[in-house]
Amino acid sequence: MTLPLLCRRVVLATPLRLFSTLPLLALLLLSDAPEALAHGVAEGDKGFIQESSGMLLLPFVYLGAKHMVTGYDHLLFLIGVIFFLYRLKDVGLYVTLFALGHSLTLLAGVLGEVRIDAHVIDAIIGLSVVYKALDNLGAFQRWIGCQPDTRLATLFFGLIHGFGLASKLLDFELGADDLVANLIAFNVGVELGQLLALGAILILMGYWRRRPGFWRHAYGANVALMSAGFLLMGYQLSGLILS
Repeated sequence: MTLPLLCRRVVLATPLRLFSTLPLLALLLLSDAPEALAHGVAEGDKGFIQESSGMLLLPFVYLGAKHMVTGYDHLLFLIGVIFFLYRLKDVGLYVTLFALGHSLTLLAGVLGEVRIDAHVIDAIIGLSVVYKALDNLGAFQRWIGCQPDTRLATLFFGLIHGFGLASKLLDFELGADDLVANLIAFNVGVELGQLLALGAILILMGYWRRRPGFWRHAYGANVALMSAGFLLMGYQLSGLILS
């Protein structure tokens, strides 16, 4: 049974209480914790970054890993990317494309001092979550009659995600001493954090896929994912207008 046909048949069977709670929870988190935004940095970490000097490889690896594990925009996008990927070969390909894009713009953005408004970047990151959820629902095939290249889309949004972090780091005026080494260490940490998060997601997804209710709830899960992406977009655009 194809997903679009399945989607039409299980709308009413979706556990509404569960999936309507997820966007509401995301909204509460966004409205109550502005410093916990996707590319926000904790106050203690801000002070460390601003005051650091010299080569601090392990601390920057830790900060990079912490950012990825707590960056729910990254995690939402990764969930969308691997939602219907069953082979580790495919998972590795898409995650590598995302990591490549993320790494390139993180390094280029900071070293080249490419300053883009963080609200704009984070709104596009929210859009990436919406895009992937719509892709999973087969919306583009119905709307435009073809399937966009998901590999190029993953690489493109990886580039955007990297600019999101770079724009935040530039605000903290990193010390020039050993900047490249510290940035590379930070990026290594980001990728290690991504692997840790991805491992947990794959374990949970693998368990869920073996349950008889997976296909019944796949539609609702992607609708919830899309709703969270729209919430991220709305929050960031509101911040852009009010700032």
